[in-house]
Amino acid sequence: MRNAVRVLPLLFILAATLAAAPMTRIKVAVKTQSGKPVDRASVIVKFLESPNLLKLGKRTPVRWEVRTNQEGEVKVPELPQGKIQIQVIAKGYQTFGQVFDISDEEKTVEIKLNPPQQQYSAHQ
Repeated sequence: MRNAVRVLPLLFILAATLAAAPMTRIKVAVKTQSGKPVDRASVIVKFLESPNLLKLGKRTPVRWEVRTNQEGEVKVPELPQGKIQIQVIAKGYQTFGQVFDISDEEKTVEIKLNPPQQQYSAHQ
C-alpha cells in the first residue's frame, strides 16, 4: 500500500506532462520532381523525441505506417511536437528519409522523390 501511495503522485505528474505537451497534426504530400502526386507510396512517420516531454523511464516509440492516396497525401494522427522522422518508399523512386523538427500545430511536409540512379558495374 505504501508503494501505491508513492507512485500515485508520480503518475499524476506524468499524465499532466503528457496532456500539457503541445501536439501537432502532420500532412505529408509526396510528389515527383515535376510535381505530380505519387499514389500508393509507403510513408513511415516516427516520433523520435520532444524537449517538452518529461523523460521518466523508457519512452515508448510512436510510429505510423500508411500509404498515400491518389493525391499523394497522407494525414497522420496527432502526435507530440519535436523531432519526427519521415521515410517514403515508392516503386520506381529513390527511398527518402529525413528528420524534421516540428514545432507547429499543423504542418504540411512536401517531399519530392528522385528517380532511381543509373546502375554502375565494374564489368563494362
